[in-house]
Amino acid sequence: MHGPSPDTLYPLAGYSRTLFLKNFITKPNIDVGDYSYYDDPDGGERFEEKNVLHHYDFLGDKLIIGKFCAIASGTRFIMNGANHAMSGFSTYPFNIFANGWEVGFDPKVWTDASRGDTVIGNDVWIGMDCMIMPGITIGDGAIIASNSVVTRDIAPYMIVGGNPAETIKQRFDNETVEKLTNIAWWDWPAHKISQNLDAIRGGDLDLLLKAAKREA
Repeated sequence: MHGPSPDTLYPLAGYSRTLFLKNFITKPNIDVGDYSYYDDPDGGERFEEKNVLHHYDFLGDKLIIGKFCAIASGTRFIMNGANHAMSGFSTYPFNIFANGWEVGFDPKVWTDASRGDTVIGNDVWIGMDCMIMPGITIGDGAIIASNSVVTRDIAPYMIVGGNPAETIKQRFDNETVEKLTNIAWWDWPAHKISQNLDAIRGGDLDLLLKAAKREA
């Protein structure tokens, strides 16, 4: 038994609200890892359009989501295209309305202010109606409470919540976090993950370390 294929569109039989997200991604500036799912009662097929906002090719920023992430309904990723130029006296985007207002505008004002890619690690759980701001990195194993607005990077295995999101607690001690990050079970082949589910979803670090040392 190797679990479901990551190429399955709807991994929960009879429930089209939950989908393996990578299979619905068409844009080259969005990358989603195997088994990461999005759940939405209205359907998640239009994730790129409804949940990834202000994502324009000319800015070059990417949304990268790792493997085995659980993303709840209403989560929105705000990309760098949402930012207005702040180097002048006005932040109003005159140039986008053209008709002469675009004359003299230098697009570098936008591109130079880009905060870079938005990167979500592996095994991250994002609660309902969260907002992830541009250029944020969320570490492996982090948990984002519902209705949070993430405005700065989140370290691995942190639980955060609020607006702006603040640290609630670290899930495990520093030594355990380091070991979990190094083990990176999400990169194991599917059959090894299936064979070692008790170690992965359990709380016995020694058991997981032994599993990591065994041949794939």
